[in-house]
This record gives sequence, structure tokens and C-alpha cells, in this order.
Amino acid sequence: MTGTRKLGRPTDQRKAMLRSLVTGLLQNGRIQTTEARAKEVKSIAEKLITLAIKERDNVSSTEKWVSRPKLDSKGAKVTTAVTSKNGNKYYKVEREKVKETVTIDNPSRLAVRRKIMSWVYKVKDTEGKNIDIPGKLLEDIALKYKDRNGGYTRLLKLGSRRGDGAEEVILELV
Repeated sequence: MTGTRKLGRPTDQRKAMLRSLVTGLLQNGRIQTTEARAKEVKSIAEKLITLAIKERDNVSSTEKWVSRPKLDSKGAKVTTAVTSKNGNKYYKVEREKVKETVTIDNPSRLAVRRKIMSWVYKVKDTEGKNIDIPGKLLEDIALKYKDRNGGYTRLLKLGSRRGDGAEEVILELV
């Protein structure tokens, strides 16, 4: 990472800190941090958003046969009682084959998705479900900025931090 700030940290700690800040920015839309860190995160986030905008519509759709469980009127899985060779009883979920249209990333979009994944962490919401940050970036955020040429983030200065006097800022998506 030539030409970037060292931020007073060894390389592994610096990269981990930047990854977490980029993840927080893309997940929440804003973060509060020091000015030096925010400038580094801004640089990374703007590059990722630009890549996502370029590859936003680069998908193809195909029809595939998908096996999924049958559901009753209440949305519960339909099960049948089955007896094994040993005489044990268990319930087996009934399945159905359905033809679905599935969207698939083209190779260049897949490369961009992997690049985004190298800069963000996997995150879970309050209910414990995974949040798809690369998907959010490629679908929602790229759609929001498709007509904009750069300048996807803004820095709002808050003043000096009380303990060490470091300049604090809020970095947010415009």
C-alpha cells in the first residue's frame, strides 16, 4: 500500500482497522472516526463504489430446476412419518422440484464482488442473520449513485477529541 498513511499501526492491524471502518460505512451509511482514518476509508470506499457502479447491470439470468420443501397453507414444511430399517420412526420433509429463474454474476462482476469481499467483513444483524454487504453495494448503493461521477462520501468535521486532541470527523455516504 504505497502512498497511503501508516496510521501508527503495523500492517495487519492497519488493514483490519480499515476493513472494519469500510464495512461500517457501507453497512450503516456513516461512521465517526479521526480525520486521517476517514481519509483512508474514503479513498477505499469511493473506489469500491465506482467498481460497483460499473458492474451493476452485468448479470445474466438462467432457468434452473430447484428442489425445495413443500409448504402447507400456514407456511410450515410438510412431513411424512417414515420407519427406518432398524425400526426407528422419524419425519421426512417432502420436497418438490420447481423451475426458477436465477440471476448469475458475469465473470467481471464476480471479480468485483470478490474485490469488495476482500475489503469488508461478514456482518450479522441483531437477529443473527447475515447481511450481504457486497450485494447491498452492487444493488442498492450502486443504483443510488449511478448518475454521479465520484464524490460519493462527505466529511463533516466535529472538532478535537478531548483525550488526545485528534481531529474527529463523521464520514457519510452522500
